[in-house]
Amino acid sequence: MEKKLGSYVDRGRIAGPTEVREEPMLTERADPSKIKPLKRDGFDGHFLAVDCSTRTLKRAHNWGIYLLRVAFAVVKGKDVDWGYEERICTVVGDTHVRYRFLGDARVELESHMALDIIRRRKINDGDFLLLDGPSYFGGARKFRIALYEKCKEAETKLLAISKQSPSLHDEKGRDFMAAVSILSSHPVWVYHPVTTANTDQHLYGDVSVVKLCGSSQRVFRCDIMEYLVMNPVDELLSPLTSVSEDPRCLGYPATLWLAHDFSAPSDSKLLSYHDQIEEALGSVGLLEVLRREELSCSFADELHGIKHPFEWEWWDGQF
Repeated sequence: MEKKLGSYVDRGRIAGPTEVREEPMLTERADPSKIKPLKRDGFDGHFLAVDCSTRTLKRAHNWGIYLLRVAFAVVKGKDVDWGYEERICTVVGDTHVRYRFLGDARVELESHMALDIIRRRKINDGDFLLLDGPSYFGGARKFRIALYEKCKEAETKLLAISKQSPSLHDEKGRDFMAAVSILSSHPVWVYHPVTTANTDQHLYGDVSVVKLCGSSQRVFRCDIMEYLVMNPVDELLSPLTSVSEDPRCLGYPATLWLAHDFSAPSDSKLLSYHDQIEEALGSVGLLEVLRREELSCSFADELHGIKHPFEWEWWDGQF
């Protein structure tokens, strides 16, 4: 352990030939001159965030039945408005096929909900829309281009903030965000840009790294849409500090945390959906044969005391 991790810290990581990434790896030497301090600033407008969770209701080796719940949160000061939509989704295929399909479904639902809220004028021109994940638009597992265009038209400040970003590396292959955080002496700051927007590769925002709370060591990737970077990015991002001091998610925008929290259904609701699905499958004569397939892959769950897959299986963008 000491030898391997010591070598990693000193010399970095060498990517193996079998590593496969769905998102291109971004590599940059951390440059202190790109770090700008942020002001602890208030904001009189709205912060909108959307997020979608996936919970497994039933599954076997070759199929799965899932609940997708997409939620939004709109925060202005201490006022919070929120809502959600739910959809049952059945996917046939192995684990990797199902993972990719569910990823597509999540970003589609998030894009649709955000577009609907903007079109219904639940937020105003100049307000913030925060998406969970990197700023890839168009095509499979990417947000709708229509959402980007609508935000640009409405002058909505569209940012894509990732809970984690394993694709960002320094010149030695180590975690880039951690490397930048060591260089900064400011309590809150932005590092911009790691790389600039490239629509030919579906990347619609400049990639930056932000630290939004002086009391937290957490840093996050923040993609700033191309149409916003004509203005100073430190002034653009400073209002995020006003929603990043909630003790439940210190350093992370509370609006995104609320959307994530609202997207989580209760276990009682999941159990209700599970029972309705079994009743529906039983009424058409499919339940017994599918239950046998479930049993062939669920023994490991039972050894860990898991009765239903939704008790521990989440599909939230990482595999």
